Parts: sequence; C-alpha cells; structure tokens
Amino acid sequence: QVQLVESGGGLVQAGGSLSLSCAVSGIYFRVDSMGWYRQAPGQQRELVATIARDGSTNCVDSVKGRFTISRDNAKDTVYLQMNSLKPEDTAVYYCNADVRLWSWSNAITIWGKGTLVTVSS
Repeated sequence: QVQLVESGGGLVQAGGSLSLSCAVSGIYFRVDSMGWYRQAPGQQRELVATIARDGSTNCVDSVKGRFTISRDNAKDTVYLQMNSLKPEDTAVYYCNADVRLWSWSNAITIWGKGTLVTVSS
C-alpha cells in the first residue's frame, strides 16, 4: 500500500518559519508531480504549491516569496519551507503525490493525512 508520511507543522508566531516534509512509502514504480494543499477552518482545500519531477514549480500568489517547495527524487520526498508566516496561513496542510504503481499504469493521486500549522498573531 502506498502512503504519504508527513512531518513538521506546529505552532509558530507570526513572522516565524516552519518546514514540512512528506515522503512516499510502499511499493510503486515512480512518483510524478507532488504538492501541498491547505484547508483553513470553514474553508475549502486550496492549492499551495506543486512541483513536477523535473523540478518545475507552481504556487499560489498568496505564498509567493514566502514559501518554497522542493523535492528529493532519490527519496521521493517533497518539502515546503514556510517563511514570514502570517495568521492567515493557519490551516491543515496536506501533501499529495501522483504515483505510478506500475510502468504501464497511469498515475493515481494519493493524499497524506494532513498536518496542522497554527500561526499566532
């Protein structure tokens, strides 16, 4: 069974930094795109940033210049470095990955269980 194991998160004051990581575990052929989403209380889940296998990235305007997504293909791990955090960044952060189980199969999207990030003012 393929799973995503997230770590990081927690409580930080506004202006502070946190780092999240998410590793793919299990038996599979390859990991394609990986990304981070977040869901604030009472809000819909929204995209934060994605990174392709070739390292190309995409992120939402509200985190540009503050958050950096990166990945280690050898470890099938994606990272999210969050700087200059704001109270509005408070949310449960979810990792996802498009994983090919076999060389001939299409990728399936797998989600982590989420990790809470709380930014106090």
